[in-house]
Amino acid sequence: MNNRIENFGFVRVAAAVPLVKVANIEYNLEQIISLLNMAENNSVEVLVFPELCITGYTCGDLFFQQTLLDSVQEALLKILEVSVTKNVVGIIGMPILYDGLLYNTAVVFHKGKICGIVPKVNVHNIKDANEQRWFAMGNSIVENTQINICNQEVNFSSNLLFRTSSLCFSIEFGSDLYSVISPSSYHVLKGAEVVFNLSAIAETAGFDDLKHRINQQSLRCLSGYICAFAGFGESSTDMVFGGRTLIFENGELLNESSCFAMENKLSYTEIDVEYIRNTRRGNPAFVNSKINFSTEINTSVVCINQNIQKLEIISREFDTHPFVPTNKLELKEKCRKAFAIQVQGLVTRLNHTCINKAVIGISGGLDSTWALLVVIGAFDKLGISRKNIIAITMPGFGTSKRTHSNSENLVCYLGTTFKEISIHDACLQHFKDISHEDSCHDITYENVQARERTQILMDVANKENALVIGTGDMSELALGWATYNGDHMSMYGVNAGVTKTLIPHLITWYAENKNVDNKIKDILLDIINTPISPELLPTNDNGDIAQITEDLVGPYELHDFFLYHFLKNGRSPKKIQMLTEHAFNGIFEKEVIEKWLKNFYRRFFAQQFKRSCLPDGPKVESFSLSPRGGLVMPSDACNNVWFNFFETKNE
Repeated sequence: MNNRIENFGFVRVAAAVPLVKVANIEYNLEQIISLLNMAENNSVEVLVFPELCITGYTCGDLFFQQTLLDSVQEALLKILEVSVTKNVVGIIGMPILYDGLLYNTAVVFHKGKICGIVPKVNVHNIKDANEQRWFAMGNSIVENTQINICNQEVNFSSNLLFRTSSLCFSIEFGSDLYSVISPSSYHVLKGAEVVFNLSAIAETAGFDDLKHRINQQSLRCLSGYICAFAGFGESSTDMVFGGRTLIFENGELLNESSCFAMENKLSYTEIDVEYIRNTRRGNPAFVNSKINFSTEINTSVVCINQNIQKLEIISREFDTHPFVPTNKLELKEKCRKAFAIQVQGLVTRLNHTCINKAVIGISGGLDSTWALLVVIGAFDKLGISRKNIIAITMPGFGTSKRTHSNSENLVCYLGTTFKEISIHDACLQHFKDISHEDSCHDITYENVQARERTQILMDVANKENALVIGTGDMSELALGWATYNGDHMSMYGVNAGVTKTLIPHLITWYAENKNVDNKIKDILLDIINTPISPELLPTNDNGDIAQITEDLVGPYELHDFFLYHFLKNGRSPKKIQMLTEHAFNGIFEKEVIEKWLKNFYRRFFAQQFKRSCLPDGPKVESFSLSPRGGLVMPSDACNNVWFNFFETKNE
């Protein structure tokens, strides 16, 4: 398979921070050209430099000197000469004199030509940012203005958009981020998919506030957002400049450089422009804003005839477990929030139904264990005795000694009501009733057990005036890994919004943060380490689990990766396979990935009828599989356009 990233909508972008010497144009030019060459060698398509980097941002009243301004023009000419042999589109910060006024601008260039010049609009005159002393505001430039610079007639406007063969981008400056409505908010509604920010905001102890602001702008605009901040060499008379670079995509930080480097810095990664487009199409807030506000400004689009880069690999890393934050503090906070959401959902349902009892099946596995902990959290919050939680273990033909022991001990230690009801005899009788040989371990053999267990739970709930709590998770729902009208059914599914790969971390979080005694903690940790199994086939001679779920449907870490990129990000099978091979390189072979990806699509489409009648359950992630708005999909939708990829690939 050809993994050239242009086939998948990725565009490599970069932010460069050159060393500068204030007003030393020759030195600064040398650093800029060095970074331009570096970007070209790394197949960067669009490169942004900091604000006023040709002169240095802190020149002060030297900006009034014609000698300085003439030198800037000469430097730009040399940059253009160097760029003739480059494919990269450059965005450089420099002062430009027009009609007797000086402007702080971004010059966009490609292959020796100036594509357009964007003047800074929000020129501040507050505290230490006294820019109006030197520069006029960019919105003073009338529409369709052209300026002659370096013997070229060039568009000069604050509302220029630039379109290459790969993306549409716009430009703003650091202080624009502090506006009530920044220029980029309008630009994205006009078609900009990536925003490049030339900045010279000084480093402060509160810089994380600005970083959060950039994050939010990228998220609101559903765009890529790339910042280059002025760095080492700027005057430190009253301020220090950190020289950071930040690259965001739809609110996700993809690349961040350290600050205070004393060398030239180039940070690059790939923006998934296709993903940005997909997200915007499915986001009502963005669509409505585009309809309502895109006429607020007039923009001009400059087309740049740029060759698409030929890259064999992507440098960007993709998390193998997208539902599980890699940062420990973020993971802890996600676990806390997920638990709170699930608990509150059940609390609301119990209050609404005026029911103070719950029935839950306990298997000794991950899902039922976490569901039980959620139920306990809800009952504790409502001040209802844990004895009103009826936890039932229902041993069958495949129940192992390990899971049975963990189920019984956990329920007793947690103080809930424990019941054991064997399904053995009832299932044998049912086999007789439907003329099924109990030696035939087929799908009927398995599903009879699942439905018998659900019948027991429902009937006990009727008898006790209780709610049956469902334990199935979102990963199982995606695959349809549940017996229809068996474990598929409940009166409230608390786990419907959490994935299989997250649940072990949720249980670990509970064990470490909920003040449980060591006996409970040991059981919880052993449950986490128990193989995932429906335990519907007979155990082996030692009484151990003989049926492993992931041998049948595939590894859940792969399926959760598929689910995230298919449903949340709208990526194609071809793209998901490429990303999976990239993320799981050295963990799974390509053939294994393709096998389970194909199985994912087959099951996802074939099993929609089970999701179409799902019980209620709380949403935890940013998307859900609920048929009531989370996933509106007909049960008889065809999967052939997704399977065409596999058929074409194997021809």
